[in-house]
Amino acid sequence: MNLKQLSELLGLSQTTVSRALNGYPEVNEATRERVLQAVKETGYRPNKAAQRLATGKAGSIGLVMPTAPGHQSDVHFGEFLAGLGEEAVRHDFHFVIMPADPDDEVAALRRLAISGNVDALFVAYMRGHDPRLAMLKSLSMPYVVHGRSFGSEPDYPYLDIDNEGAFYDATRLLLQLGHTRFALMNGPMHLDFAIRRKNGVVSALAERGLTLEEGCMSHALMTDEQGLLAMEHFLQLPERPTAILCSSTVLALGAIRAVNQAGLRLGEDISLIAHDDVLPLLKPESFSVPLTTTRSSLRAAGVRIAQRLIGTVKQAGPFPDQELWKTELIVRASTGPAPRP
Repeated sequence: MNLKQLSELLGLSQTTVSRALNGYPEVNEATRERVLQAVKETGYRPNKAAQRLATGKAGSIGLVMPTAPGHQSDVHFGEFLAGLGEEAVRHDFHFVIMPADPDDEVAALRRLAISGNVDALFVAYMRGHDPRLAMLKSLSMPYVVHGRSFGSEPDYPYLDIDNEGAFYDATRLLLQLGHTRFALMNGPMHLDFAIRRKNGVVSALAERGLTLEEGCMSHALMTDEQGLLAMEHFLQLPERPTAILCSSTVLALGAIRAVNQAGLRLGEDISLIAHDDVLPLLKPESFSVPLTTTRSSLRAAGVRIAQRLIGTVKQAGPFPDQELWKTELIVRASTGPAPRP
C-alpha cells in the first residue's frame, strides 16, 4: 500500500495523512489516531525519501563508531545500542553509523553532521576534557552525550550515572565491614566514568585516613582477561588487598577466576563489589558466589537517550537537558567482614 491508497481508504487528502504521520500539530488528535490505526491494520510503511522531501527530516540518528586494527569491540556498547535501537524502532527511526579511526572522531562527527543524512547525533565513551564537545556545541543539530567530560564546563546535554557516588557508597560499605586494604579494577584511565569512579573510592577512603596505593589500581579494557591479570597482580602484593572494587561484572568474571585459582574464598578472604550494567548474559546473582553490585541499566540509558533525541527532532519535548541517574547498591554474598589478621 502506498500513500495515495491509504489516503483514499481513509477519505483524507495525502497531505493530511502525511502530516498526521509526521506529527504536525495542526492535525487534530482524532484524525491522527485514525491514521495511525489504519497504518497498523494495513502495514503501510512511509517512503523514506518522500518523507524526507516533505518534512526536511531524515528520520535518522547518527553515531561514530571508532574502529581500527587492534581496536577491540565492547560488549557494554552493544547493550547500550540495543536500548537505543529498541526506542528507534518504535518511531521508525534509523541509525547512520560512521566508522572512523579513533584519532579522527571529531572530523568524522562533523562529516556526519553536514552529510544531511541525520537529524541528531549521539556520542559516548566520554573523556576528560573531551575534544568532541567544542565541535558538537558549534553545530545547529540536536545531540546528547552519554556520560560527561571531567574538567569541561558542564554546559551540554547529557545523560550519565553518578559514578563517583556509586563507588563512594560501595567503598563505604566495605569500610563498614572493617576492610582497610583496597584495590580498584577500573576502565581506561582517560575515560570520564573511570576518573569519577576512582575519585569516589579515594574520597571515601580519605574520610578514614586511608589511601588507594598506586600498585592497587588497574586501568584497562573491561574484559575478563584483564580482570584475571589485575587480580593475579593484586594477590601477589606483600599486603594483598581484601576489598576489591570492579568497574564491570565482566572484569569481575576474570577476577573471581584468579581468586578461585589461588584457593581463596570470595566473601570471606576477599570481598568484591562490581558495577552491573545489567548485561543479559552476565547476571551477578548467577555467579557461584552472588555479587554485590552497584547497578544501572545500560539498555535503559540507550532507550532514554533515543527518547530525548527523537523527541527533540519531532519537537515533542520539552526534555531535561541534563540527567544524572543514581545507582542501586545491592548487597549479596561476595562481600563480608574483613578477615582477621
